[in-house]
Amino acid sequence: MHTPTPLQRKIPNALTIARIVMAAVFVALLSLYRFPDTHTWALVTAFLLFIAAALTDALDGYLARRWNAVSIFGRIADPFADKVLIIAAFVLLAGGQFTIPDSTTQASGILPWMVVVIIARELLVTTIRATLEARGIDFSASASGKWKMIAQSVGVPAILLILLIATWSDPDMPRWALLTNSAIAWGVVVITAWSALPYITRSMQALDPRK
Repeated sequence: MHTPTPLQRKIPNALTIARIVMAAVFVALLSLYRFPDTHTWALVTAFLLFIAAALTDALDGYLARRWNAVSIFGRIADPFADKVLIIAAFVLLAGGQFTIPDSTTQASGILPWMVVVIIARELLVTTIRATLEARGIDFSASASGKWKMIAQSVGVPAILLILLIATWSDPDMPRWALLTNSAIAWGVVVITAWSALPYITRSMQALDPRK
């Protein structure tokens, strides 16, 4: 088994810390924007920053596994950074600054109840994992969790990009953009809710008293 060097141990954790910082800056930037054209530079920068943060998520995990540098800090901070970034993005995209003026329509396509579903899924899976691992039962992430993360990491920047393209061409937000953002939002929410089912099934099997 490869023994990581001191530098190899530090790099994945440094990337995780950088992602937490980027998540904080992302929140600050997206909070400045007001649909359709107030502080558009903040929306552009938030879009680029989110992509950079998502790339560090893939990179730090890859390096930690490749160098056998998985640490307790990384196991705690990595999912924390992911959840802060994703939940913050959906909370803000469902906020008032993305409401089309003189209407109740969300230009982002994300509605408050969708945010509740996403947060509820994270709380449920986190609670299940903590309960089972406290009993010594391994409860590593499943494939559905990875698909969920991919859908969220692609969905958020896709919505931001459509907002940028649409408002540059038409400040009133054309119908195609509204429908596309709504479809992306629904897709992400459905995948997020579905991704919890394998965890629920695994937990029921693990806690089955007949075993």
